[in-house]
Amino acid sequence: MVKVGIVGGTGYTGVELLRLLAQHPQAEVAVITSRSETGVKVADMYPNLRGHYDNLAFSMPDVATLGACDVVFFATPHGVAHALAGELLAAGTRVIDLSADFRLQDAEEWAQWYGQPHGAPELLPEAVYGLPEVNREAIKGARLIAVPGCYPTATQLGLIPLLEAGLADTSRLIANCASGVSGAGRGAKVGSLLCETSESMMAYAVKGHRHLPEISQGLRRAAGGPVGLTFVPHLAPMIRGIHATLYATVADRGVDLQALFEQRYANEPFVDVMPAGSHPETRSVRGANVCRIAVHRPQGGELVVVLSAIDNLVKGASGQALQNMNILCGLDERLGLAHAALLP
Repeated sequence: MVKVGIVGGTGYTGVELLRLLAQHPQAEVAVITSRSETGVKVADMYPNLRGHYDNLAFSMPDVATLGACDVVFFATPHGVAHALAGELLAAGTRVIDLSADFRLQDAEEWAQWYGQPHGAPELLPEAVYGLPEVNREAIKGARLIAVPGCYPTATQLGLIPLLEAGLADTSRLIANCASGVSGAGRGAKVGSLLCETSESMMAYAVKGHRHLPEISQGLRRAAGGPVGLTFVPHLAPMIRGIHATLYATVADRGVDLQALFEQRYANEPFVDVMPAGSHPETRSVRGANVCRIAVHRPQGGELVVVLSAIDNLVKGASGQALQNMNILCGLDERLGLAHAALLP
């Protein structure tokens, strides 16, 4: 049984992690922390978890208590894991961070995009980027795992087959992506109010989004060189979901793109390459740890369009974190994650 600790369990990724762990036959949540909700029972804050965590309450972060766990998840705002990760690693605990604290390998680049100095640059060389479809072997032996962001997960999984095969013009990649409102977090913000988001859709951060350097970093690894990426995120009037429409120029019109994608993900339990001509919907992945992908070549031209859909809170966050834990602990990768998506 894997003894689990969670730092910062009061946000959407935290409650989603609790929901998934409640179904995991080989994991037990021993401690969950929150500075603002100390003493509050988890089931009182989240009634959907009644009957699963009735005796578990939020507590203050304590390195000794957390250090007694086999794995500690950080479901915290950016910058929080910097302060505690090193102490937990020294105690022999493995850390899986859902924030962006260890996703970028360049500390100065991280500081530029997140507006503060990186608090633990000495840990960056050993941080493993937790995209299992790329780094599964490294994840198995990791002490510190950086769980990819939601937009980066959908975008990378959609473009990696083309880049690894050397087919795409790497100077002209476009990611046009839409996210549900839960991607903005649980904190009260005017822009997240129902009256602000319902019956409306908008692009934002066109000049540069924090996920841009993370996506570019992953695509460079896949391509083996520099990439030119235009990333435009949108806010969609839905609670959950990421839909990425990805564009790449592929001059070779004779390659069987459907076969390329099917072969690349043939052994990946959580990537579903859909039949030719399909259009994946965000509702088809709601609540599930799966990325559904379809590849198109409109009018048989050079422009290839890849459609990629995930649940931002599951494959884009907490589900992927749990997938990493399973790999790290030598468990069946699908434990706690094999359930079907919710429909309607």
